[in-house]
Parts: sequence; structure tokens; C-alpha cells
Amino acid sequence: MKSSQHKTTEWSDSVTLTVSDNKPRPVLTVSPSWLSPGASVTLNCEVEHPSAGWSFYWYKAVPDLSEKSSSYELLPDGSGTAQDSYIIHGQTHTAGYVCRAGRGDPEYHTDHSQPKFVWSADVHSAASLTVSPDRVQHFTSDSVSLTCEGNFTEWRVRKFSEDGRLYSDCRRMTGSTCNINTSKSDTAVYWCESGSGEFSSAVNITVQNDGNGPILVSPVHPVTEGASVSLSCSLRTQKILSNVFFYHNYKLIQNDTRGELKISAVSKSDEGFYKCQYSGRESAQSWMSVKGADSSSSAVWLIVGLVCGVSLIIILLLLLYRCRTTN
Repeated sequence: MKSSQHKTTEWSDSVTLTVSDNKPRPVLTVSPSWLSPGASVTLNCEVEHPSAGWSFYWYKAVPDLSEKSSSYELLPDGSGTAQDSYIIHGQTHTAGYVCRAGRGDPEYHTDHSQPKFVWSADVHSAASLTVSPDRVQHFTSDSVSLTCEGNFTEWRVRKFSEDGRLYSDCRRMTGSTCNINTSKSDTAVYWCESGSGEFSSAVNITVQNDGNGPILVSPVHPVTEGASVSLSCSLRTQKILSNVFFYHNYKLIQNDTRGELKISAVSKSDEGFYKCQYSGRESAQSWMSVKGADSSSSAVWLIVGLVCGVSLIIILLLLLYRCRTTN
């Protein structure tokens, strides 16, 4: 009797292999984000799984208006550094930066990081931004115009919102002016970029979400030391208010019948956060920057003073000589 043989086939569970071409993207941080002109800026590039062997590459973001984006320009000595930080000395203007990392032989590179910006309120740039009406805080549905100025033909207004999003285009751009009907989402940092790669100074815009609350009327650009400035409090339905409380760095500094806070000669100690209170309701707080007097302007006035002084001495000597000759 023959025995029958049976062959059995066993199958393992199927496994799906997915190959991804997505490269990791490092995270760039900049410090400080708001710059005092001439200060140092530190860039830090962080990869997802930090380990030895990474080299880091550092770039400046250069506006490319034709592509509505930015190109990347390698910073001096910014190619393949062993350190995950890079220091820029003497930064004066608003600028954007990008990093990426690489390792291995041949070298494998990550994607570029998202651009990060350091903002400067310094106005000594070939490009400038003006805001109309000239104040930091605005009510919802206000009409606000942001105008780029300078000897350039192409402009882009950029916006960095509270939620960390970067916007490259103005919804309503006419020539060099961006027109906004404000909403809460328009609270952001704004600046201009020219077709030649110039950045303007940056400004803060804050939109008041409470339609019944007051706003602080304060200058959007830095105030020069020695200049005078007036801060006031305004309602949507009433621009001139009295019996207003004013606060500087959370400290009550004026509480009387006046509706304005007047500073006749601004000093560096006046820099800081301000807010106002009217009928128990407070405005948002805004930072008022104070910049030093222009040294070149001071030099001009010094020369003018010296010329006037010398001229006065010559006139007095001539008068004295004339008096002596007539006696």
C-alpha cells in the first residue's frame, strides 16, 4: 500500500515597504528677533535627530520678486561649519536667514530651513515703509495704507503674523502701496522688500478686536532722542478723550483730566511698553522705541554753530575797531 504525500505551502504576512524621498528640514532660530542697530545676531540650526558629524550651511534670504519668493546667498564663512550656531556682527537692517545641514561622503544634505527674520526699526535704509494713519494700533475694519518708498521700481510688502506664518503678497497692492481693511489676523510685523534686494525697517501693527475698547495712539516708528511726542487714547466713536490713565511698563504715570501724554524731550528712559485706560477699559500695549540723535545731523549743527560763533566774534571785533577809530 502506497502512502500518499501532501505538499503544504505556507505564506508569511505581507509587508509594505514605503520609500520616502522627503528630506528632513532643520529648524532655524534667530536671537534677538528685534534688533538694536549694530548689535550681534545669533543663528541656531537644529536638526531633527542631533548627532555628531553634521556640517551646517548658513544663508541670507535675498528677495526675488519675479518668483514671489527668495533666493539664498551663502554668508561669509558659512559653508560647512562644524558648529550649529553662527554669529553675525554689526547687523543694522531687517534681514532674513536660512540654514541647512549635511553629513557623510558623498555629503547628504537636508532641505533648507524655513526663513527666519531679524527685524530692525532703524530707518537708515535705502528702502522705507510708511504707515497711514501713523499709529501702531488700529480698530477692526480700519483702512490702513502701507507705502514702500525708495529709488526702486518693484516692491513687495511682507507680513509675519502672530501665529508664525509668513505672507509674501499683499491682498490689495497698488503700485508701491498695500491697502488693508484691518481684521484681527492683520496683527503682525510688516516690512517692504525691493526688486533690488533691499529691506525696509519693520513695523508692528496691532488690530483691536474689542469694538468698544480704546486704542493707544502712538508712533509706529522710533522717536528720536530730544524730540517731542504725544500719546493719546481713542475710541472708535470718539477720538478725543479726557480723564485717561496712561501706563509705562505697567506703571501708572499719568492720571488726571488731560487726554494726552506729552513728553517734551524724549530720552532713552522713555522707551518701553505703553497702554491707556478709559472708563475702566484698557487698550493693548505697544512698544515705543527711542533712537539716538543722528550723529551726522549733530555734526552739521555743530559746524553751523561754530560758523555762527566765529562770524559773531568777527562782527564784534569790527564794531570795536570802528568805535576806536571814530574816537
